[in-house]
Amino acid sequence: MTSTAPETQRGHDAGDPLGEQPTSWQRRLRRFGHVPRPETSLRDRLDPPYTRPGRQVWSVLAIPPHVADRLVRWSAWGGPLLVTLVAGLLRFWKLDQPHAVIFDETYYAKDAWALVNQGYEGSWPKDVDKQILNDPSSVPIPTDPGYVVHPPVGKWIIGFGEQLFGFTPFGWRFMVAVLGTISVLLLCRIGRRLFRSTFLGCLAGLLLAVDGLHFVMSRTALLDLIVMFFVLAAFGCLVVDRDHARRRLAAALPVDEEGVLRPDARVAETLRLGRRPWRLAAGVMLGLAFATKWNGLYVLAAFGLMTVLWDVGARRTAGAVHPYQAVLRRDLIPAFVSTVPVAIVTYIVSWTGWIVTDKGYYRNWAATEGKDSSWSWLFPDWLRSLWHYENQVYDFHVGLTSGHTYESNPWSWLVLGRPVSYFYEEQTGCAESSTGKCAAEVLAIGTPLLWWLACFALAYVVWRWFFRRDWRAGAIGCGVVAGWLPWFFYQERTIFLFYAVVFVPFLCLAVTMMLGAIAGPAAGTGARAELGLTTHDPTGERRRALGAIAVGVLVLLIIWNFIYFWPLYTGTQIPEDLWRDRMWLDTWV
Repeated sequence: MTSTAPETQRGHDAGDPLGEQPTSWQRRLRRFGHVPRPETSLRDRLDPPYTRPGRQVWSVLAIPPHVADRLVRWSAWGGPLLVTLVAGLLRFWKLDQPHAVIFDETYYAKDAWALVNQGYEGSWPKDVDKQILNDPSSVPIPTDPGYVVHPPVGKWIIGFGEQLFGFTPFGWRFMVAVLGTISVLLLCRIGRRLFRSTFLGCLAGLLLAVDGLHFVMSRTALLDLIVMFFVLAAFGCLVVDRDHARRRLAAALPVDEEGVLRPDARVAETLRLGRRPWRLAAGVMLGLAFATKWNGLYVLAAFGLMTVLWDVGARRTAGAVHPYQAVLRRDLIPAFVSTVPVAIVTYIVSWTGWIVTDKGYYRNWAATEGKDSSWSWLFPDWLRSLWHYENQVYDFHVGLTSGHTYESNPWSWLVLGRPVSYFYEEQTGCAESSTGKCAAEVLAIGTPLLWWLACFALAYVVWRWFFRRDWRAGAIGCGVVAGWLPWFFYQERTIFLFYAVVFVPFLCLAVTMMLGAIAGPAAGTGARAELGLTTHDPTGERRRALGAIAVGVLVLLIIWNFIYFWPLYTGTQIPEDLWRDRMWLDTWV
C-alpha cells in the first residue's frame, strides 16, 4: 500500500538539521531501534509536501525509477479520473429508470421546465405527471405563476438537462447525475490536497462513489445534491486558498545562513496576502448553494469562520505574537467582502428570470399590496417584492409541520434510522418469491456499513482535532456540523434523511482519515526514513501489513454492502423475500 496516515511526519528542508546532536543515552537507545521524533521544519508546516510511494513498491513491480516518477505525476489526476469514471458509469447506467416521476421530482422537474422556457415557474394542474410521461409535447406550460418555496438555481440546472434531452426522466435527471459524478472528482482532489496523499484522496472519492444516498440523489431530480455540489466546491476553493496563502507567507519569511526558513513576527503580522481569487470563487459557490436551498446560508457562515481561523493559524505558525489582532487588521475585512457580499450578489442574480419577466409569483407585490410601504422611496419595486416573497417563503418553511410517512429526526440520520422511499412498485405472480410477489423500490439510504463506520470516524476526528489540534480534522468537522447542525433548530419541522447528502462528502473524508491512521505510514516514509536508518524493521513492516489488510477488508465490505443494496438504489425488481432480507431495521419499511 502506498498510502500514508494523516499523521505521517513530513520531510525537512535541505540543510535543516534534525535537532541537536543526540546525547549518549539516545545513541545507546538507537542500538535497540529507538527513533526520536523528528521536528518538522517551518516550511513543511506552512506548505506540507505530498507523500510519495516508497521505492520498494516500484522495485517489486520492476518499474525503473524514471518511469515510476512519471506514474506518480500522472496519478495525481489519473487516479481521481479513474475513480470518477467508475462513479459516472454507475450513475448514468439506466438513468431513465424507473420511468416515473418519483417523490419530489413532481415539483422540481416541472418547475425547471417552466423556468427555462418562460423565466418563471408556472402553476401546474394536478395529475399531469402521467401525461408528461406518455407525451410531454402535449403538455402546455402554464402561464399562471406558481408559488414555489425554493430559490431558482437548482431548477435552472435541472432545466438545462431538460433543454438538452427533453422533458423526460433522463432529461430532468441528467444534470444532477453530472454534478454527482463531478463531485466524486472534486472529493478525490480535495482529499489529496487535504491529506497530501493521492491514495487517500482517491479512497475518499471511492467511498463517495459507493455511498447509497449520494448515488440515489445523483439519479433523482431533487435539489439537495446540487446544494452538496456547491458546498463541496466551495470547500475545495477554500482549501486551495489556504495553501496559496500559507505559501505566500513562507516565501516572505527570512532564511538564515544555513538556508533554513525562520519565523518572523514582523512579517507574520504585517504581510498582506494579496489577491485571493479562490476565496472569491468560494463566495460564488456558496451563493449558488443557498440560491438552490436556504440551508446553504448556514454553510456560508460556518465556512466564513473557518477560513478566518485558518488565517490565524497561518500567521501564528509564521511567528505572529498576536495572530488574532493581525488577522483582524489584515484579513478579516477582505475575507468578509470576498465571501458574504459576493454570495449575496450571486443569490440576487439567480432571480434574474423572475425579475425581468415581470410575471412571477409576488413579482408585482410592491406595486399593488406593498405600494404604501415607507421603504418605497429607497428600494426598487422588484427588490421589495423579492424581499416580501422571501419572508413568505421563510414563514412557510418554519411552519411546515404536517406529518409525513418518511420524516425523521436529525438525531437518527447517522445511523440511518428512517430512510425515504422515493418509488415503490409491487408485482404479483412472481414465481421466484415464496409470497408470489416481486418488489421494485428506490430507497434513499446511505450504504449502511459506510455510515455506521462514519460514526466511529467522527469520534476519531473530534479526538484528532481536540487533542492534536489537527486542522484537517477541524475542517472535516466543520463541514459535517454546517450541513447537519442547522436542522436541530427545526426539529418540529417536517424533515428527511436525504437532507444529509449535503455533508456526506465530509463523512467520507472522516472515514478516510481514520482508515489512513489504521493503515499507518508507508514503507520508506516517516521517522526512520528521514533519519536515514535503513535497518530492517520487522515490527514496522508487520504493523503496516496488518493495517493495510484491515483497511482493505473494511473498504471491500463497504463495496460489497453497496452491491448488496444495489436493487434498492436503482428500482430493480427482485423477489419480495430478497427485498425483506434487505430491510435490516424495522424502521426501513
